[in-house]
Amino acid sequence: MKTGINQWCFPNTYTVRQSVAAAAAAGFDGIELNVVDEFVAQAEPGDIAAITLETTADELEQIKGWAGEYGVELPSVSTGLHWKYSLTSNDPELREKGKGVAVKMLEVAKGLGADTILVVPGVVTSDVSYKTAYDRALGAFRELAAEAEKYQVSIGVENVWNKFLLSPLEMRRFIDEVGSDWVGAYFDAGNVLAFGFAHHWVEALGDKICKVHVKDFRTEVGNIRGFTSLFEGDMDWVALVESLKSVGYDSYLTAELSPYRYQPEMLVTDTAEKLRRVVSL
Repeated sequence: MKTGINQWCFPNTYTVRQSVAAAAAAGFDGIELNVVDEFVAQAEPGDIAAITLETTADELEQIKGWAGEYGVELPSVSTGLHWKYSLTSNDPELREKGKGVAVKMLEVAKGLGADTILVVPGVVTSDVSYKTAYDRALGAFRELAAEAEKYQVSIGVENVWNKFLLSPLEMRRFIDEVGSDWVGAYFDAGNVLAFGFAHHWVEALGDKICKVHVKDFRTEVGNIRGFTSLFEGDMDWVALVESLKSVGYDSYLTAELSPYRYQPEMLVTDTAEKLRRVVSL
């Protein structure tokens, strides 16, 4: 397996080039870049502050060139925009916007040479019932599957704290019902620790897993404040790695963490060393 780091792990003042360079310097095999619509980084001429919905093909080629220059891969593309533009929203305009974001991500991934995008499948709320969310998400992913095939880029459905697709068996059933080899699971191992075990999810999802996010979680905290750096929570790292090997997974373990409050850049180097130890288990 390979070591990866998500762009959110870097200080939010880092430009795309700074993030790529820092990932390479820390020894990661790859960096997962994000599509955003708000950012604080300021880019000098010749640099790019962030990847947005307006990023051009020429800019993507420039970023791909930086990755080659620094010797780091660009395996996948992520976003947080599907919380804002939910594929299960009661507002049809927001649902269409969400599908548009996913198509743009496929375009970005193709331009960067990435093989997977991460998509949050929707959100269940008091106003969006579970059944409604399921039906809407299924319809959206069936549409997006055709786009994924066109771009030759896989879509990974992420398990998140969205009150939806709450078990690995249900997640696998959902992916099976989409019915496309271009749609699989983007498995976030840390996200399941509040109510399950990561290696059980791996066993159930099996060859449906496209990519894997890793972080740790303190189960005694039990809420969003329980998320923590690698080795500081209750993840059974040995069981996770053994389960991934057992289903033939050999792609990226990508860390997705928040920078430290002080000396935020140290998270990157600390995580690189820890993740190298994880993949060597």
